[in-house]
Amino acid sequence: MTQDLLERATARPASTRAYIVDCDVHITARSAADLYPWLPARWREHVEAIGPHVRGGLYNQEPHPRMMARGMRADAYPEEGGPPGCSLAMLQNQHLDPNGIEFGMLIALGRGIFEERNQHFAEALSTAINDWQVERWVDQDRRLVAAIIVPQEDAEFAAAEIERRASDKRFRQILLSPKAQEPLGRKRYWPIYAAAERVGLPVAFHPAAMGGGHPSAGAGWPTYYLEEHNTFGTIMQGVLTSMIFEGVFERFPKLKVVSVEGGFTWAPNLSWRMDKHWSRLRAEVPHVPRPPSEYLRRSVWFTTQPMEETRKQAHLRDVIDWLGWDRLMFSSDYPHWDFDDPRYAFKIQLSDEERRKVFSSNARELYGLP
Repeated sequence: MTQDLLERATARPASTRAYIVDCDVHITARSAADLYPWLPARWREHVEAIGPHVRGGLYNQEPHPRMMARGMRADAYPEEGGPPGCSLAMLQNQHLDPNGIEFGMLIALGRGIFEERNQHFAEALSTAINDWQVERWVDQDRRLVAAIIVPQEDAEFAAAEIERRASDKRFRQILLSPKAQEPLGRKRYWPIYAAAERVGLPVAFHPAAMGGGHPSAGAGWPTYYLEEHNTFGTIMQGVLTSMIFEGVFERFPKLKVVSVEGGFTWAPNLSWRMDKHWSRLRAEVPHVPRPPSEYLRRSVWFTTQPMEETRKQAHLRDVIDWLGWDRLMFSSDYPHWDFDDPRYAFKIQLSDEERRKVFSSNARELYGLP
């Protein structure tokens, strides 16, 4: 099925393609050695002699056939070897060119940056990944833009890295994992949000490796990949709930947050529930003077993949109407197995204006793209 769609996309005349901004394009290093040109000798030796210090219930496990190579498509392996997501040529040939991608937001995966317990190594690794992704990817194809990778458990260093990179227009957002060591509204993470607001870059939350932080299920690590995958939405709900009630959006009113690969149809229900409880318990959070739904609708954007499919088309449209058509941005999740082809992602008919917003103008405005 996937191969058939790719062949049909390639055969489509260029004049019929709509230009698209894809807000979730994954890349990864072929191996740790790919990062060596940007890692100091001390840390190259560390990689060879010691390796990463990562802990978690499902880390480095492959509990489902489709989880081969971190959930990547079987047809995305480069002929020259390496995991899916490591080849610029394959990204261009399989996705950017046939699907008319005008800009692709890179989400670098792998290397355990968000799960690394050795914070000194995490600092060096994040800096190396940031250099690697712009020099090996963005500079080679100007359709690509990057997200600043930061070790979020070291908020002071993360803020400094954000400040250092912010003037480089090859970077258009900041990437964090929603599975942190503590709820992400806590003040220990505020230096990151303060830096993001100062430099005017959105903060994107994307589910990272399954071993990072605490289990996504409330009672411990899930048995199946299916369970883990299904919790992406609840992880994002926890992040936004924490940020709202801890007062992040009140303290940083210009902060912009993007929920990537967490779905979006749950957002109205979460807002209604928070508003109801806030109206009765607001004395506990006097630092949150507005209904939670106001913060969510003002400060949060959502990407489309994995696109929920409702039984009735009208139900999906109702959800997007509530969110606002200016708060939803297309994402493909290339090269994961559940990649959304931009031609078939929506099961509802979109007007020209709705399509323009979701597939292009919303992201262009948020990220300041030309």
